[in-house]
Amino acid sequence: MYNVNCLNNISSKGTDLFSDAYKIDATFEEADAVLVRSAKMHDMDLPASLLAIARAGAGVNNIPLDKCAEHGIVVFNTPGANANAVKEHVIASMLLAARDEIGGVEWVKENKDDADIAKTAEKAKKAFAGTEISGKKLGVIGLGAIGQLVANAAIALGMEVYGYDPYLSVNAAWNLSSKVKHIVNVEDIYKECNYITVHVPALDSTKGMINKAAFDMMQEGTVIINCARDILVDEKAIVDAIASGKVKKYVSDFPNTASVNMDGAIVFPHLGASTEEAEENCAVMAVQELRDYIENGNICHSVNYPACDMGVCATAGRVAICHKNVPAVISKITSVMGDAGINIEEMSNKSKNDYAYSLLDISRAASDAVVEKLSAIDGVIKVRVVK
Repeated sequence: MYNVNCLNNISSKGTDLFSDAYKIDATFEEADAVLVRSAKMHDMDLPASLLAIARAGAGVNNIPLDKCAEHGIVVFNTPGANANAVKEHVIASMLLAARDEIGGVEWVKENKDDADIAKTAEKAKKAFAGTEISGKKLGVIGLGAIGQLVANAAIALGMEVYGYDPYLSVNAAWNLSSKVKHIVNVEDIYKECNYITVHVPALDSTKGMINKAAFDMMQEGTVIINCARDILVDEKAIVDAIASGKVKKYVSDFPNTASVNMDGAIVFPHLGASTEEAEENCAVMAVQELRDYIENGNICHSVNYPACDMGVCATAGRVAICHKNVPAVISKITSVMGDAGINIEEMSNKSKNDYAYSLLDISRAASDAVVEKLSAIDGVIKVRVVK
């Protein structure tokens, strides 16, 4: 029986996928696996039993990734599962910034008691007039699962789209409309585009990437849309950019003391992925990732350990080993197996930065003595008998 703890409410579309071999109402202290959405985990004491954490969403800044890696805990996320929801939110954000729809709705509410409101509205509506997005230039910074959908949708809406991503994958490139102009210098987006939307992860290298220098390059009346992470935009600098007219509107999905008091800002209560469909998709993917790892030892969409897939084990045994990415570990693992008279019939070894993962299909199941010897190898973090 595997113990699963849900730190947040997780859609039953996902949790229903667990078999009878899983107890899904376990406490955190006894968990083999954890499902999480927004709960902060940095100050939690990680139980020794914990094998994996699956974040039902893309961002993992609420999870202590390095600490988990050090303990051999594989952390998964669900890239692309909520991409369509965020794409639609970004399109809505552009439309709301282009035309003062919010102001118009508020005017109607404020004048609801006017007996002649239909006639009054015809005179008042000019105050809420705006522009169309068709024909405007949109810069998409980051062409991952969300960015590529935004770019393609904007093309369909008649926009001229510039896309920037120095790490553009082959799959992402295939999925992009051929009409998207691939930009190799992000400064060209700042200089050319009427609308700019950012879709990159929150890293030290991306923190405050849209800053005073970027604003100084922009045209008058640029619209900035941030549905990725609040720290990507220098919020002190954008206040000045709005005051100067460089930025017409700042649309943010992240309310904080700066954004909510900012003139010229439209701020949502983090609604980007808040759809029933997105929550279901994320839950389903997270549970599938956990089950494949626990039952087969395969890793897909981990953020702290490398991808590794050997399918379903067809041999007598399978062992999974989380270890440091250092020399001689593999030779020592194979020596332990050889000394025990166990033949390695198939093996996969992958690395990711400081950590590595080895999956071994063997001629017979590893005994406790073999596991103990493997665990004693310098650099080995966690050994698990999958089969």
